[in-house]
Amino acid sequence: MGESLHTVTAMPTARQPGCPFDPPAELIDARGHGPISRYPFPDGHQGWLITGYDLVRSVLADRRFSSRKELMRHHPLIDYGDIEVPPAPPGEFLLMDDPQHSRYRKPLAGKFTVRRMRLLTERVEQITAEHLDAMEETGPPTDLVTAFAKPIPAIMICELLGVPYQDRGSFQENIDKFMSGETSDEDLFAAYTATQHYLGELVAAKRANPTDDVLSDLTDSDLTDEELKGMSLILLAAGLDTTTNMLALGTFALLRNPAQLAALRADPALADRAVEELLRYLSVAKTFMRTALQDVELGGHTIEAGTTVILSVNTANRDPERFTDPHVLNLRRQDGGHLAFGHGIHQCLGQQLARVEMRVALPALLNRFPTLRLAVPADEVALRPETADIYGVKSLPVTWDA
Repeated sequence: MGESLHTVTAMPTARQPGCPFDPPAELIDARGHGPISRYPFPDGHQGWLITGYDLVRSVLADRRFSSRKELMRHHPLIDYGDIEVPPAPPGEFLLMDDPQHSRYRKPLAGKFTVRRMRLLTERVEQITAEHLDAMEETGPPTDLVTAFAKPIPAIMICELLGVPYQDRGSFQENIDKFMSGETSDEDLFAAYTATQHYLGELVAAKRANPTDDVLSDLTDSDLTDEELKGMSLILLAAGLDTTTNMLALGTFALLRNPAQLAALRADPALADRAVEELLRYLSVAKTFMRTALQDVELGGHTIEAGTTVILSVNTANRDPERFTDPHVLNLRRQDGGHLAFGHGIHQCLGQQLARVEMRVALPALLNRFPTLRLAVPADEVALRPETADIYGVKSLPVTWDA
């Protein structure tokens, strides 16, 4: 027999006051009842919520669970009624299964190897230094999101895909609108449409005049313009928003844990482990969803074919059966293996780039400004809502002794 069956009646939309880094208390409570719970979706569909590390990892690796957009008919927070969900547009491979998924992922996999990302370290160091110089010249206080956390990954992913410098501001603005979780449906559609239009023009420009970037390389394949446009959208949205929020929320977490911050400043060799621990502790990509293609036995329960499951990555990465003192930020932690980048065939392609950016940028920031601190009380830092695809801070006011 499996664990006793618990029901979570609604996905929480807020974190506990004073606990901006911890998953919502209802999710932690659900994990306390067992790794799998019932979840009634707003449209009446009886789904499942998985909060335990082992089960989340197993579903992510199980081909009996699908990522196809048209099968994910049940939003955890919204009742869409009888609206038919179409398949993912060409190229948007995160919302596809094999063989379509592999058709798009394989040409990209060689572009994001560990070796290639390490070769980009020098460029990340240069961009980081330029933004630290600008912060120092302008002087305190500043919003760390706009001055530091956002531009570093934005420049890197735009350079990799060949987005011209003069276009990056408007492009970033539109990406922000459909990732923030707080945009009206009208503005969301307008931002998405504008981004799609821009990417179409960018693909055409790369076909006509290839440059030294990933998108130009892909124009030499059998991929259509529509497919390249969809792939570019996925890469840009994922490469910009996730690392931005890891840099900002990671800094916030370190400033609230001065002993850990001091350890990282004192020991540069700790950077790699610190990055992995921040990824585990913060888990900014909070949830994934899958739909069962057939009946699957999971945690002592039968997940029926056609049933949608929510995978709570942030509670899986805080699972006490997998991690010692899981709610403690410990940069010297030995028990690794977090799921912040997912697992299985959809594991994040850009994870090595994100690691390089964090490994370079966070220590450089902390060493350049030894007196860096919050410029407002911690409970006044504006946080993204749980409805946002990626969790983080809207802004992070910081100051230092000039």
